[in-house]
Amino acid sequence: MTHLKNIFLILVIAFTSANIFAQEPMVWTPDYELQLSDYQSSESEINAALTSYSIYSGAKIDFGFNMNSVSFMFTKNFNSKVKAIFQKNLAVLVAPDSLTANQLLQFGRYDFDLVELYSRKIRKKIYEEKGAFSDSSLFQPIFNELQEEMNTVSAQVFKATDFGKDAELLQKEHNKVINEINALSDFCMTCKPKKNRK
Repeated sequence: MTHLKNIFLILVIAFTSANIFAQEPMVWTPDYELQLSDYQSSESEINAALTSYSIYSGAKIDFGFNMNSVSFMFTKNFNSKVKAIFQKNLAVLVAPDSLTANQLLQFGRYDFDLVELYSRKIRKKIYEEKGAFSDSSLFQPIFNELQEEMNTVSAQVFKATDFGKDAELLQKEHNKVINEINALSDFCMTCKPKKNRK
């Protein structure tokens, strides 16, 4: 009987771990494209009875580090500390039909890539501005400035494309973002930037 209890306990732990893992934010990668199934908030639905549609992308810049002052002083590359993440459990997509849902999804894909672009811009600015004697107060103004700029760009494209319904304009804006991401290839989350040339 004890043996069966142990097996049951192991199964419960495995199941709980799987549920915890499922709630982990998804980190941006160049080879994954968001799907409708990623919008896992209980508010998400595609329902013909609906008369409106909306999206909350669930994408954001996550920035944090925990190190002592000596480690901080000698760290130049903070790329791994700035992450573009997508929170599936917070991502909401509401649409009356699959056509509208897929238009909103295209905007969600654009927005997640935009978050990665601004993550790279933050990484680059930190890399360029952090000196040997900088302290952590350097980061917040950089983060705030670029976060605000990103939110403005996202809102402008959202409005200009009418929630992604103007597919041609959205694709044009998305291509710009992809090109800018590629131009900042030294500042991917796992990259080591080249030393500044003087």
